[in-house]
Amino acid sequence: MKILIVEDNRTIAEGLKSSLQSKGFVVEVAYSVNESKKVLKNNIFDLVILDIILPDGDGMQLCKSIKETSNIPIIFLTAKDRESDIVKGLEIGADDYIVKPFRIGELVARINNALRKYKKDSNVIRIESLIIDIDKMNISRNDEEIFLTSLEWRILITLLNSRGNIVTRDRLLNLVYDISGNFINDNSLTVYIKRLREKLEDDVNNPKIIKTIKGIGYRIENADK
Repeated sequence: MKILIVEDNRTIAEGLKSSLQSKGFVVEVAYSVNESKKVLKNNIFDLVILDIILPDGDGMQLCKSIKETSNIPIIFLTAKDRESDIVKGLEIGADDYIVKPFRIGELVARINNALRKYKKDSNVIRIESLIIDIDKMNISRNDEEIFLTSLEWRILITLLNSRGNIVTRDRLLNLVYDISGNFINDNSLTVYIKRLREKLEDDVNNPKIIKTIKGIGYRIENADK
């Protein structure tokens, strides 16, 4: 199992990394919000351990951002011990909240509990003729694999995570910009959606998976899971 630690205190981060590695986990460390985004962009993790107070941003906002585009368990590990902080952290999507100082045995138990929960909950989505395995980042139709670029995959995951609801073009534009690092205009987003439909839809001219909500954005209807 691969874990990402987002912690700006290098002593804590390295000590935690060493302890978790001794328990058999593969561990990477990011020391800031920006560094964690780069690491998450290029790697797949089974769980994230996240501090709240970071030098270039707020761990709460980072948690929300991660949850918008992936279904990965997140555990807050922080010195912020007010009840309001704990409640907020859990409400925005964190799977657990641990206050420093902490015992490594308790942390490992909670990590394993979160991983068991996500393993139990099948993360395979069926929609129309597609089978989408989010954990394995695999899409197939009639046993034939469909290959997506990382950007196409992130757009699809964003739509799937909000299935049944509209995802605005502005939100998708921000996502595309964050990944590419370059300015992306409205026409470019239309091109990305078109390419995604060409790979996923049986009939591009009559899309049944990615629906256009005119003037607002896109929506994927509720799918079987």
